[in-house]
Amino acid sequence: MLTLKLQRLFSAIPEALYGFTDISYSSFSKEYRSALVFAMPYGEQLTLEQYTEERFENGICNARKKLEDTVGKIESILKEETIKYYIPPAAQENEEALEAVFSYKFAAVNAGLGWIGKNDVLITEKYGPQVRLSAVLIDADLENGVRIEESRCPSDCTKCIDICPHKALTGKAWNINARRSDLIDYHLCNQKRSAYIISHGRKNACGLCMVVCPFGQVL
Repeated sequence: MLTLKLQRLFSAIPEALYGFTDISYSSFSKEYRSALVFAMPYGEQLTLEQYTEERFENGICNARKKLEDTVGKIESILKEETIKYYIPPAAQENEEALEAVFSYKFAAVNAGLGWIGKNDVLITEKYGPQVRLSAVLIDADLENGVRIEESRCPSDCTKCIDICPHKALTGKAWNINARRSDLIDYHLCNQKRSAYIISHGRKNACGLCMVVCPFGQVL
């Protein structure tokens, strides 16, 4: 019944991508058996030619609002079914480790939504990297997606690497056992984005390594 209700919910949000995964790899597995992971495309799927930081940030905010609305509807279903659940925060715990308590990105890979690109961002076949993720941990057994274990980025594609203004990307291809530091100097990336907090009131959305990605674009 739960799966059917969730399927009906997402059928009414055709632009969203979603899937399920067990979370045996996570410390949360002691309390929850599965995760529902879903991705919402940005308001605009920008190309490099269309890009401005402001337009890119607006697209992120648009997707965030839709995710929040969807999470509310999922909560209503889970409460109706009296199923225990938890919504882990998206943000990292601190500026030093830069790690969230539960990785939406890794859960999305395990649910089969996509893989990690050379830009250290989830890449989906339909939208490329221009999606925002959310997840709900659920104490129920659900039909898991097929985990993606290898990068599907072309070996000769270096678009995201070449365009990074701070050369934070290593150019290495991801696999399921890769570490974040194998792909990106994430402290450098965070430092450069954080430099805009005073002028922007937030980190710079940047996004150049995402808008240049050929996945999700009609070429």
